Amino acid sequence: MPENPRVLVGIETADDAGVYLINDRLALVQTLDFFTPIVDDPYIYGRIAALNSINDVWAMGGTPITALAITCFPKKGLDFSILAEMMRGGLDVLTENGVALIGGHSVDDNQIMFGYAVTGTIDPEKIATNRGARAGEVLILTKPIGTGVISTGIKFEKAQAQTVEASLNTMLLAGRDAAEAMREFDVRAATDVTGFALLGHAWEMARASNVTIEIDSAKVPQIPGALELAAQGLLTSGDKTNRLYVSDDIEIGGEMDENLLRLFYDPQTAGGMLISISRERANDLLARLHNTYPQASVIGRVTVRGSHSIVVR
Repeated sequence: MPENPRVLVGIETADDAGVYLINDRLALVQTLDFFTPIVDDPYIYGRIAALNSINDVWAMGGTPITALAITCFPKKGLDFSILAEMMRGGLDVLTENGVALIGGHSVDDNQIMFGYAVTGTIDPEKIATNRGARAGEVLILTKPIGTGVISTGIKFEKAQAQTVEASLNTMLLAGRDAAEAMREFDVRAATDVTGFALLGHAWEMARASNVTIEIDSAKVPQIPGALELAAQGLLTSGDKTNRLYVSDDIEIGGEMDENLLRLFYDPQTAGGMLISISRERANDLLARLHNTYPQASVIGRVTVRGSHSIVVR
């Protein structure tokens, strides 16, 4: 692609959003995301879809300001009240977070999909990207993993009520406070954990930063009940896709529980932030994050580049 000096973050490193320079003190952060329903309630689906889209701006350390809705919905066969509830849920989240809905686009399609294109602002000197991790830093994950297998469990009526509730609470927990904490602590390396799963997004960070990321499997927080659903084989199609995406560049410890590994490849929706920060400041940042994200945990460390981008122990 032609180079543009105003594009501060483009597609080269598969970052969460693009960043375009306006002037020395202002840049735009732009992203788009939409997906199929993962819950039965259209209002909650709309809320999750909005947060999933906005999170990409927060993951860069930006402030979301406007959104355009994008949806696929059939003209025939479904009551339009479903679409109205999806839109209402998304609009409520946008309003709660000071984001103005300024338009959108819909397509007649039998497969429902919903999400947003979101624009935010950021100080060009304070961008957090997936290429900013440095050897000697530690990794913090703000939310537990497991939403993918739980969504499959919901689909097949295998998920317990308390597991479903915990998953919904996780997805509906906004990344806004994480972004504010990242700015306070001048974090320069972060990404949100979504469709490529914990290992996929950690891999992208390691590759972009030319480092190796070591993950302590015992320290990764899980949504209660997710491991049991993974053991039942209630996986999304993304499990296989994510393994193909990164598995040749990952070293897995010999004693690794295969079901736990499934969670590490599990696509997440509105997942947590994966943040790289100096060891000296990690505890202070973690204490700040615990005000909103009680399960935020240090899950690993960054080392000099080795034979693999990711090592899981």
